[in-house]
Amino acid sequence: MDKILSRDGTLIAYRRQGDGPPLILVGGALSTAAAAAPLASLLAPDFHVVTYDRRGRGSSGDSGPYAREREIDDLATLVAAVDGRASVFGLETGGALALEAQAAGLPVDLIAVYEPPYTPGPSGLQFKACCTARLHRMLSTGDRAGAVELFLSVTGVPADMIARMRRAPLWRDLVSMAHTLTYDDALLGDGSIPAERFASVTARTLVVCGGSSPARARLSTRALADALPRARHRTLTGQTRELAPQAIAPVLTEFFTRDMYARQAS
Repeated sequence: MDKILSRDGTLIAYRRQGDGPPLILVGGALSTAAAAAPLASLLAPDFHVVTYDRRGRGSSGDSGPYAREREIDDLATLVAAVDGRASVFGLETGGALALEAQAAGLPVDLIAVYEPPYTPGPSGLQFKACCTARLHRMLSTGDRAGAVELFLSVTGVPADMIARMRRAPLWRDLVSMAHTLTYDDALLGDGSIPAERFASVTARTLVVCGGSSPARARLSTRALADALPRARHRTLTGQTRELAPQAIAPVLTEFFTRDMYARQAS
């Protein structure tokens, strides 16, 4: 992987592949560039795909204290590295980061996001507050494995699967990134959709959810699409939070290619 210095001096590890219009993939919680590799390979025939380890993950560095603005700077540094403009696909909290970055002025014309985990509504905000408190309590006492378990259970991973994951080599990598769960938690604020801030998002945006995802996720993505000035919503039949690369790749190729030509023609 190549490395580039972010604004605060943090080294961000990234990988490029393919030849075409730049497209940056932004991963969600506990993910690295390696997790995006299958999707990147499917998109590489049509795009110059950039995947990266968000700060604190994989081969990237970290500098504290955490601030949303630092992650926006990381993404801005990568955009600058691909000639100053790119399209972005953000998965889960990576989608929230992409939207926050564009609202802050990142030069991105096209954004696609998959199920940014906002939890609007009274019960959703209460649930988010409870999870935030538990997460910080666990990490403050050094219970990194407990923090990972909390994240996995909240996102719908069954207890028996979590038990199997604990016995797999992958578990050590997840635990090593446990502290970054507070980064993703901070990105989501209190869990509500920041409609006032997102009113300044000028990019054409595709908000996607899985047809087999929980009702809360499906309703949240529709509310997010309504809050964005230039967004449309799409549901992928049969998909869940565990998004299949082969299901989303043609959707992204169509969106980024068609809308790119439409923008050039206008």
